[in-house]
Amino acid sequence: MSIAASTETESSASHVADTHDLIRVQGARENNLKDVSIDIPKRRLTVFTGVSGSGKSSLVFGTIAAESQRMINETYSAFVQGFMPSLSRPDVDMLEGLTTAIIVDQERMGSNPRSTVGTATDANAMLRILFSRLGHPHIGSPNAYSFNVPTVKASGAITVERGEGKTKTEKASFNRLGGMCSRCEGMGSVSDFDLTALYDDSKSLSEGALTVPGYSMDGWYGRIFSGTGYFNMDKPIAKFTKKELHDLLYREPTKVKVEGINLTYEGIITKIQKSMLSKDVDALQPHVRAFVERAITFTTCPECEGTRLSPEARSSKIQGKSIADVCKMQISDLAGWIRALDEPSVAPLLKGLQHLLDSFTGIGLGYLSLDRPAGTLSGGEAQRTKMIRHLGSSLTDITYVFDEPTIGLHPHDIERMNQLLLQLRDKGNTVLVVEHKPETIAIADHVVDLGPGAGTGGGTVCFEGDLDGLRGSDTITGRHLDDRAAIKDTFRPATGQFEVRGASTNNLQDVDIDIPLGVLCVLTGVAGSGKSSLVHGSVAKRDGVLVIDQGAIRGSRRSNPATYTGLLEPIRKAFAKANGVKPALFSSNSEGACPTCNGAGVIYTDLGVMATVESTCEECEGKRFQASVLEYRLGGRNIAEVLAMSVNEAEKFFSEGDARTPAAHKILDRLADVGLGYLTLGQPLTTLSGGERQRLKLATQMSEKGDIYILDEPTTGLHLADVQNLLGMLDRLVESGKSVIVIEHHQAVMAHADWIIDLGPGAGHDGGKIVFAGTPAELVAGRSTLTAKHLAAYVGA
Repeated sequence: MSIAASTETESSASHVADTHDLIRVQGARENNLKDVSIDIPKRRLTVFTGVSGSGKSSLVFGTIAAESQRMINETYSAFVQGFMPSLSRPDVDMLEGLTTAIIVDQERMGSNPRSTVGTATDANAMLRILFSRLGHPHIGSPNAYSFNVPTVKASGAITVERGEGKTKTEKASFNRLGGMCSRCEGMGSVSDFDLTALYDDSKSLSEGALTVPGYSMDGWYGRIFSGTGYFNMDKPIAKFTKKELHDLLYREPTKVKVEGINLTYEGIITKIQKSMLSKDVDALQPHVRAFVERAITFTTCPECEGTRLSPEARSSKIQGKSIADVCKMQISDLAGWIRALDEPSVAPLLKGLQHLLDSFTGIGLGYLSLDRPAGTLSGGEAQRTKMIRHLGSSLTDITYVFDEPTIGLHPHDIERMNQLLLQLRDKGNTVLVVEHKPETIAIADHVVDLGPGAGTGGGTVCFEGDLDGLRGSDTITGRHLDDRAAIKDTFRPATGQFEVRGASTNNLQDVDIDIPLGVLCVLTGVAGSGKSSLVHGSVAKRDGVLVIDQGAIRGSRRSNPATYTGLLEPIRKAFAKANGVKPALFSSNSEGACPTCNGAGVIYTDLGVMATVESTCEECEGKRFQASVLEYRLGGRNIAEVLAMSVNEAEKFFSEGDARTPAAHKILDRLADVGLGYLTLGQPLTTLSGGERQRLKLATQMSEKGDIYILDEPTTGLHLADVQNLLGMLDRLVESGKSVIVIEHHQAVMAHADWIIDLGPGAGHDGGKIVFAGTPAELVAGRSTLTAKHLAAYVGA
């Protein structure tokens, strides 16, 4: 047969390679999945829906994406794998048809204070090369423009070889110019310590004078301080000599021998600068963060004026602008400035930079600037920033996995995000999206709905098919897909007002606004219009204001809802009182822990480059406590049985009989209030979904004292059915006499508000103004803003 005839035969019958058009999952049991088997079409956009905690992330991230990454890692040599995280195989019988998975999740972009939007996206690296080629005066290589590279100078003797066996010693000097400001070390701000917040000078060290978190004189610090011999432990700090005070606060790391052990001692301020100030303040634990905010004031560096750069780097300019000036520009403006540069010698560099900056604008982030600290980006902004590097990629047949890409997006911006997802699909990629928003579910080629409930009540596939099929199905998502909240007939009257005058944080343009109190007030506007700037810059820092933001809750495998919410404390005390023993026995992190697994419930076996094996502890059978502790009972149950209860079960258990514990019941009440009644008290925090973590945080912080509650996008991760519960909780807060201010894009929350403040009209310097303030009914009737048009369409007005 000729080659031509063979080709003709192949084209008439499809090629065998084209039959691999499905990702097959059989018997998935990761987390709460119940033997899930499913076929997902390749090169299509598949949306996974279901209530929060139904198993969407377990299937998409924990099974499909995790196995793809593990198999790619195994293609490397054992030596290289030793430097990579060891991933265990997901609990699944079979996975077929996997392609390389790229995960674009909601994780914040690190908490390194040196990281900016520019450094995280390679834009800074390209600008540094550009300035090193075109900047006048020319000051050196790209490193001379980097605020992370210090200037290094050295001089001394060097040996020069001259001919065979001849050497000559010469004096030489070495100089490497870096762009780091020497005063603030490239941080842009300098810190000043309030010494009265570090110690009480009327007390001695042994009396507990130090008020720095972690500096207890009962532990190792007390032994180190007394063992150094630098100061008298019983002398009040007010009577310390200059040398003693210097040793206490500023002494550089010094080797000391304490009780026969070699240790390093360093001054308190020296230690704080290394341990606390080297991290982003927002990433610190709450009590450490509160201490830092109380004890340390950050002011803009007077030498570099917050640019982080050395005088040399700021002196080199292109068309009158330094690298600090261009990084400060709004990205959409910077793209125009780059476009106007006509320099054939760096044409490829300018083209690459132009494409990168245009991608920012295309994805709706043109209002950012490159010098914006990466830690200050919201979850949605961080996710879209990560998307940028994939938009112009030449790779195809990739599986892109997105975790709620519409988070933090105004309805106007969701349309743009949908276009980007379709653009990735049309290049021949498989796009898997975990999503709750009906606008994104609507563009899916294939929909998979998991449920029917959350936690143990979920983990099964309730529906798979197209959008019309989902709408006609009797699933929770199908029933709520066309839910529309109606605008209220009556609005609560304000009991007072919160005055904001001349607000100019970030892009705000001298804003004056009276925020009504005693009502549900919603702040809305397109992403980047200035909502967070208004609240965090002018409202949040006042007394009586409690802010519940989008920051991720942190916790190890040992943390669970009982430990995170403080629920375990009253439970331990109740057990201790009922049995006449110490409360510490009822903590798996303290005296009551199983000695074999140290209270973890599992034994970890490290197999080098292979995945770490996790096996249930045989001694305690995964219960985490010593057998003797499990003999103590409260209301007929032991501590392990109580931690295995769901919130709903525990709420009933602690409300009556011998186990009645009002303090525990109050916390459980709040957890049930936010829709977490199905959660197990001892479930590790690491297994909770994003929506569950958000609500756990909400329930915990609701207990704090405050007159004005500010909630930053509380619908994050919430299913359509759960939004109704959230609205009920917000109403109860207002009815109890609190003022609630919500930053939100969800139309159901807008429609339910008593008062709406709309910022805009655009993002960045096109926003920062109040474009509307009034009731939702007035907003819809006027239809004068982008928000008004989308809200009117939503309520069907």
